[in-house]
Amino acid sequence: MELHGGAVDTTSMTTSRPAPFGRALCAMITPFTASGALDLDGAQRLADRLVAGGCDGLVLSGTTGESPTTSDTEKAELVRAVREAVGDRAHIVAGVGTADTRHTVELALAAEKAGADGLLAVTPYYSRPPQDAVEAHFRELADACGLPLVLYDIPGRTGTRIEPETMVRLAEHPRITAVKDCAYDLLGTQKVLAETELAYYTGCDEYALALYAIGGSGYISTVANVTPRHFRAIIDAFDAGETDEAARLQRLTIPLTELMMGLGLPGTVTAKAILNSLSLPAGPVRAPLRPAGREAVDGLLAAFEDLVSAR
Repeated sequence: MELHGGAVDTTSMTTSRPAPFGRALCAMITPFTASGALDLDGAQRLADRLVAGGCDGLVLSGTTGESPTTSDTEKAELVRAVREAVGDRAHIVAGVGTADTRHTVELALAAEKAGADGLLAVTPYYSRPPQDAVEAHFRELADACGLPLVLYDIPGRTGTRIEPETMVRLAEHPRITAVKDCAYDLLGTQKVLAETELAYYTGCDEYALALYAIGGSGYISTVANVTPRHFRAIIDAFDAGETDEAARLQRLTIPLTELMMGLGLPGTVTAKAILNSLSLPAGPVRAPLRPAGREAVDGLLAAFEDLVSAR
């Protein structure tokens, strides 16, 4: 079944769990020029490569996309450029989360105008609001904009969880449709899956198969910036009933995922290190982030090459 413009509706290909933004999503890095300016041409080339590699959704200006250090104008420009590059071949989800509800709404309206298909909003950080305030924040955002909303639950960065009970209540809102799950609470996730129709996307690459197998909708992967075809192959194998093959492919990602996400460096830094080494669009990271050192880059490239050759 096709959506508008020819995009494929993957909702019915596996379980009954909805997949409003596709199943294979990449948390795309934001390419910069050597001088640190936004590289829109590079973003278009990278987006095209990711879609050709099997991504049916791209998440822009998230954690991996260096949202804290890109301006509001740059975020909107990025959405417009990537939309122009991929057309209707992939869904575009724009990161709009901030610590300020008013600012978050402003970013959401700008993303909608720029051509995004959905919004990704992280729990307000630093102020650590209680659950009733977290719920009110997301409801105000969902009420203000016409786009569907992905709740981004990553308490390790924000300091505040979206508790399962809060998720269940928020699922009643017609425009709150999905979750990017980085809470590392599989029991809590299963509770929400059992009680709602929310589309659950893992934001933890090591859980790509595990969450999918229990009724998740797919993944939003940082590692897919460098290996989009491999992560797509995991869920394709599972969809085909080849569960042993899916498990094998997931296990093959362990060394690279561990280095990219567990090296002590942010995934933005490690993804850009590999992409730059492969002469693909990436560029520098913006301060306060710093580039990976030579030893780290060598280890990342070795793990990447091992994964590519193991397929």
